[in-house]
Amino acid sequence: MNDGTNFRAILAAETPIIDVRAPVEFAQGAVPGAINLPLMDDDERAAVGTCYKQQGADAALALGHTLVNGELRARRTAAWREALRQHPQAYLCCARGGQRSHIVQQWLREAGVDAPLIVGGYKSLRQAAIAAIDACAERPVVLVGGCTGNGKTLLVRERADGIDLEGLAHHRGSSFGRTLRQQRSQASFENGLAVKLLQQPGRLVLEDEGTTIGANHLPEPLRRRMAQAGVAVIEDPLAIRLERLREEYFTGMQREFEAACGEEHGWQAYAEYLRHGLYAIRRRLGLERFAQFSDKLEHALEVQHRSGDTDAHFDWLRPLLEAYYDPMYRYQLEKKAGLILFRGRWKEVADWLEG
Repeated sequence: MNDGTNFRAILAAETPIIDVRAPVEFAQGAVPGAINLPLMDDDERAAVGTCYKQQGADAALALGHTLVNGELRARRTAAWREALRQHPQAYLCCARGGQRSHIVQQWLREAGVDAPLIVGGYKSLRQAAIAAIDACAERPVVLVGGCTGNGKTLLVRERADGIDLEGLAHHRGSSFGRTLRQQRSQASFENGLAVKLLQQPGRLVLEDEGTTIGANHLPEPLRRRMAQAGVAVIEDPLAIRLERLREEYFTGMQREFEAACGEEHGWQAYAEYLRHGLYAIRRRLGLERFAQFSDKLEHALEVQHRSGDTDAHFDWLRPLLEAYYDPMYRYQLEKKAGLILFRGRWKEVADWLEG
């Protein structure tokens, strides 16, 4: 174990971090491998912060010890000890490596457990993550492009040099891109990206993305590098694309919603997911075409719910691809005509990337 200052190595190894910041701080940004076991909860932290502003550091420290004392201190210490038992290589971390992590370290020592600190706390890890993303501007990048359903994400995920941006964002990047995993804060998304960049130091193979993936946006250094990168374009027949989308958006999402929510509520959540995806692009479709697609969607849902057959979804998905998604992507691709390196079927692009 290092001394808690080799932040790049700590990030790259996804080293377990016992993050003792309050939950609200953790939600604003955390690193992969972090476990939030706070010294103070949000209310306790707020009270100590108010005391610090009004009465100074000594009074705030005294209040903190008063709030987290006795049985509450014992329970939290037991939780830290158990986390260290499960993750003996873990580090303690607070916001800046200050009082909170030192207090937890001292309480653990009194309980017979020694745990190292992240020097400089989350701030130091965050700065190392930002530096890793900045450095990606110097690296070779190849983008995998193609219209919806061409298996771009699948190809990226299968490669050792691939980084799945949509997986990191917990979003597939379209109006139907929501997954059952909640999107993380922008800082947490960037921290996860930094870890992948540190783990894969050579060429990067990335999906050709827009500037945003759901609520997350690409960091500016990566966005600039991707804007200059060559593109390998997958051009599979529409029939193959539709079959991929059947599994991704219909059978797969129904299965995931029902596994998470139960059969009845899961079906309702799945249906609302599709309705919301179509509704989100209603203005771009035009209200008349949106109404037509909505009617076909409702019919397809009725058939699917009754029989399990998803073929009827193609009655609205096929024209949606042909009239909306495909022209939109091809327009964007035309702007990169000088950057296109290769075109071919999925397997041909996969083979070309190996060359």
